[in-house]
Amino acid sequence: MKSLSKIRLILIIASVIIGILYATPNFFYTSKQVQSFNFLPGKKINLGLDLQGGSYLLLKADMNVVFAEKLDSVLSDIRSLLRKSKIGYKKLSIQNDIISFQKRGASSNEKIRSIIFSLDKNLIVENKLDSFFIRFSEQNKNNITKSTMAQAIEIVRRRIDETGTNEPSIQQQGDDRIIVQLPGLDDPSRIKKLLGKTAKLTFQLAHPSIFPEDLDEDSKAPPGFIKLQEDKNPDRFYMINKRVMVSGEMLKDASPTFDRNNSPSVSFQLSALGGKKFGRVTGKNIGRAFAIVLDGKVVSAPVIQTQIFSTGQITGSFTVQETNDLALVLRSGALPAPMVILEERSVGPGLGKDSISAGKIASIFGLIAVMVFMLLTYGMFGIFANIALVCNIIFIIALLSMIQATLTLPGIAGIVLTMGMAVDANVLIFERIKEEFNSGRNILDAIEAGFQRAISTIIDANLTTLFAALALFSFGSGPIKGFSVTLMIGIVTSMFTAIVITKYIVFLYSKKKDFNSVYLQD
Repeated sequence: MKSLSKIRLILIIASVIIGILYATPNFFYTSKQVQSFNFLPGKKINLGLDLQGGSYLLLKADMNVVFAEKLDSVLSDIRSLLRKSKIGYKKLSIQNDIISFQKRGASSNEKIRSIIFSLDKNLIVENKLDSFFIRFSEQNKNNITKSTMAQAIEIVRRRIDETGTNEPSIQQQGDDRIIVQLPGLDDPSRIKKLLGKTAKLTFQLAHPSIFPEDLDEDSKAPPGFIKLQEDKNPDRFYMINKRVMVSGEMLKDASPTFDRNNSPSVSFQLSALGGKKFGRVTGKNIGRAFAIVLDGKVVSAPVIQTQIFSTGQITGSFTVQETNDLALVLRSGALPAPMVILEERSVGPGLGKDSISAGKIASIFGLIAVMVFMLLTYGMFGIFANIALVCNIIFIIALLSMIQATLTLPGIAGIVLTMGMAVDANVLIFERIKEEFNSGRNILDAIEAGFQRAISTIIDANLTTLFAALALFSFGSGPIKGFSVTLMIGIVTSMFTAIVITKYIVFLYSKKKDFNSVYLQD
């Protein structure tokens, strides 16, 4: 690089300018100040829970409910297949998470087993004489858990996003738990209510001759029916047909509105298939109560006045906030499993400010210590290293802003660590240049040889650290990921500033100033 490239100089200057533009909004503290600089392309770095304050929730999915529902679905499928194959059976039921039945007739056991395995080859099927026992294998349970948690995380994310919460952190912990971090949210009561609702919506016909006035806690349900409580009045009961006529999966949209009496309600729109089924059911049952059931409780049970197809309205004793939340959970979809809140923590904004202040002090002292060391040890070359170090910090802040990463207290520690790593590359380069200069080379040849021979060591050292950071990011969670993100970004930017920016500045200075540097002599 004895001939300096103007294109390379332009690219370096452009990258620094872009970095400054993206990093600048982080030095303005209020939203109004940031808006006044809306010509800048970047956004502020998102602060984590430990820096901004907020709420922390640990949710657990009740997988026993999911397993029971899936097993009930398998039972229905077995009943349908046995009837389709004209195989007689009796006593088909579920007890202690095991489906059992007895065959009737001369059908072979192997034929029945093959029919059951056609549903799922991972099922465990045992038979003793004419009795069959079916249960889930561990493989079944693992598959169900994985798919349930993936769906649950997506729906939790949708519900929280629709509330307008800024930059929530939602991630799985273990097999059946979800961590929800809500920076800036001091009172998570509304979020807890939203996440506590499974939002499993069904439309089911009420009994034609048994009315709520006829029911109490001791009333027994006739075959094919189930007794359900009213959502707003636990002392009021409805006799509801077990058969689900239309399910919430056919819901296309839901929004808060007002009914004809100007009371808060929720209007909904069904899909084409749902509208067809809804129209068929309402057309055949005019004058009969049609219950709207949410999470096993009757929200309302209006009497069907006329045939209804794709649109309808859910009415009840709602407040405006309740209709907003009900519409939200219906739009986001039903959770595949009930969520239990295992842990709840709140971090006050005062603690976050203290953490930011402590992080700033640590960063400033670390930066000053590193810059003074480089200046005293390498003189003018140390100034060049310090310029590269400042550029490195600018690039880190700019990249964190560009990717909208969440900065945590461990993330600040990663930035401070990167400061030392950034000048470490310069130390290797300068020491190598010193060796080449002392061996008799002129200054430009010594600089060229020093950079070429130090670069392999720099790449090797930084790559091993980068692999460690990737492992932390892949297997860690929460604060560990925050540390690994800033560390990975710092590794990349420190290599760029050391190998490109420092090299160019050193060559530029050395060509324009003929000197015999005392800092390169023993």
